[in-house]
Amino acid sequence: MVLFRLASTATDGGSSVTAPALQTTRRCPYAPPDEHTRIRDTESGISQVTLPSGQVAWALSRLEHIRAMLTDPRFSSDRQHPNFPRFTREQPAFDLMRPSIIQLDPPEHGPARKAVVGEFTVRRMAGLRPRIQQIVNEHIDAMLAGPRPADLVRALSLPVPSLVICEQLGVPYRDHDFFQSHSSALLSRVVTAEGRRQAVTELRDYLKELIAEKAADPADDLLGRQLAQGNDPEDVLSLAFLLLIAGHETTANMISLGVVTMLERPDELAALREDPARTLPAIEELLRVYTIAEFANSRVAVEDVEIGGVTIRAGEPVLALSNAANHDPSAFDEAEEIKLDRGARNHVAFGFGIHQCLGQNLARMELQIVFDTLFRRIPTLRLATPADTLPYKNDALIYGIHEVPVTWEDPA
Repeated sequence: MVLFRLASTATDGGSSVTAPALQTTRRCPYAPPDEHTRIRDTESGISQVTLPSGQVAWALSRLEHIRAMLTDPRFSSDRQHPNFPRFTREQPAFDLMRPSIIQLDPPEHGPARKAVVGEFTVRRMAGLRPRIQQIVNEHIDAMLAGPRPADLVRALSLPVPSLVICEQLGVPYRDHDFFQSHSSALLSRVVTAEGRRQAVTELRDYLKELIAEKAADPADDLLGRQLAQGNDPEDVLSLAFLLLIAGHETTANMISLGVVTMLERPDELAALREDPARTLPAIEELLRVYTIAEFANSRVAVEDVEIGGVTIRAGEPVLALSNAANHDPSAFDEAEEIKLDRGARNHVAFGFGIHQCLGQNLARMELQIVFDTLFRRIPTLRLATPADTLPYKNDALIYGIHEVPVTWEDPA
């Protein structure tokens, strides 16, 4: 089997595949790269691009096409498939473990998701609300008692979702520096292949030891309950790995981006303070606008499929330009504008179809509690440096901000 086509590799008929290099840097935090918009505005909205790995992939850029792909069983989410879109030439380091639920196709996917979906119901999330509120209050207390300016990322954005997912899984929070640094290495575009593999190995070994301890002494936490249900420890390990990384990196970045966006829009922030019912619609708009995991909806075709008048052959990689799709003018009125009262939930920031994000209810609740509490308790909060000088994460697979200096006035 040919692993994947490179831009210089001859294809059927002897012709070579040539495709422009994929842009991954955003000119503006609020907008997809210009090249992604250009692809979306072509007649089909579909084009071939060359990934940093040298792989040539089809790029889908319209909301209707990506949603269609994500509900079509002829596209696989198996990230260990040799033709799955990837950004580096080496085999993915995740092959050191069994596939997790995001890598499974039917019929294996259904039972695996059913085994854990009960941990993320709206009802169970509501039961976590008081504890999350306590965590947020404690970290705001500590930030207020500390020096100014403070780094919002270190003071609030990272520790809140990290502590929440640790308590939910049953992972000791005292080890958060370890798994946060390893998560950053895995999601970085600049860490070497050896560095990524080492990060996976060390994090896998850490979780494997933790799961063995829980198997010997069961605990009432998500991992303990998975083991109590009789699930294979190796499958629980893959699940723990996925949830630990996804459960803090994504929400942490959305907290930082959301706070910056609202501080830059004082009139809308004032309206939100006066009416907390505005918070959830604002969160949906922030999710749409930033689409921080913009390539997470990618797939590989396992049969020939026609989308938008373009035939994608079996074995061809398909990259979802989800950020471009979430700015699709055919799906969202004035799509390039940030409208915190828009409230549209037809975006694909959490995916779509059977692989839609398990933790979306938790993420929304954490964001709501953080925003409502932070802006109520520190009404004079402001950026300590201009928003356009902040270090945005164009070097990572999950978009965000490395550091957000903030300051405030003491109450009169």
